[in-house]
Amino acid sequence: MARYVIAAEGTAQDLIPVLLCLHEIVHRLPVTGRTRGFPGARVEEGRVVDSAYTGPVLEQVLGENRLIITTPKTGAYRGVPVVVAPVRDDQGAAIAALGVVDVTGLFDLATLMEHQSAILKQVCGKDPCPLPAEQIPARR
Repeated sequence: MARYVIAAEGTAQDLIPVLLCLHEIVHRLPVTGRTRGFPGARVEEGRVVDSAYTGPVLEQVLGENRLIITTPKTGAYRGVPVVVAPVRDDQGAAIAALGVVDVTGLFDLATLMEHQSAILKQVCGKDPCPLPAEQIPARR
């Protein structure tokens, strides 16, 4: 039986099959990944575009061992939202980080939808917004 292992000392070549799979799952959004010990890879448009890649958010995730959703200020994806998560070993330590580059804004939209009620309460003071008495008849 074939076996596939992701290890802290794995190389870009070890991650590329996983990154290509993830790239297809997320409808070919760019994906990145690296292990704790070595730079990894970037995949865009169905192919590996960099096989010695690291980025600031991948490194931050490895250091903090937590999911990070942010817009990087530096690196290859500066100014574009990313979602990066750690791959953990059986003791919970981050051994690799995999990320999706949200060039569509899809993840930001999902977060906005999750927080819609709280946003409406903050803007309007009450929910529903506007209250029936505050609605303008022309907008109904």
